[in-house]
Amino acid sequence: MKRAVLLFLLFSVLIPACTRPGVYRRANLYPSSKRRNVIYTAEKYLGVKYRYGGVTPRGFDCSGLVMYVFRRNGFKMPRALKRQFYSGKRISLRRARPGDLVFFNTSGHRISHVGIYVGNYKFIHAPRTGRRVSYADMRKKYWRKRYIGTVTYFM
Repeated sequence: MKRAVLLFLLFSVLIPACTRPGVYRRANLYPSSKRRNVIYTAEKYLGVKYRYGGVTPRGFDCSGLVMYVFRRNGFKMPRALKRQFYSGKRISLRRARPGDLVFFNTSGHRISHVGIYVGNYKFIHAPRTGRRVSYADMRKKYWRKRYIGTVTYFM
């Protein structure tokens, strides 16, 4: 009996505390299954190396990651970064929901980076050479200064 209680406590208290924030209460964050699936798919590729021009799990660049994740979820997503920005519906960051795309000017060009918004000002992206697919926080000064817009493909 004591062992059963111990196991119950272990699985109900300790295990959820060790998971990444937001992992076990997603139903409230992602109102539609399509949005939820986009985020789940993107999270599968956390840790994949950045590769310029990469469009597969062997390596992604930012727009390649977005295209791959969205196509795996049934969206016709363009490959080119600017086309991803102009093909979707522009919305304010205030209205952004998980699965929407956030765009940045990181290299002096109007649109030069994209990530998949996951909520709470965080997004998943393929950062740059030498880095891996990871989360980033839009509240950090670097991203705040470079933010240029949010686009949704969920209409």
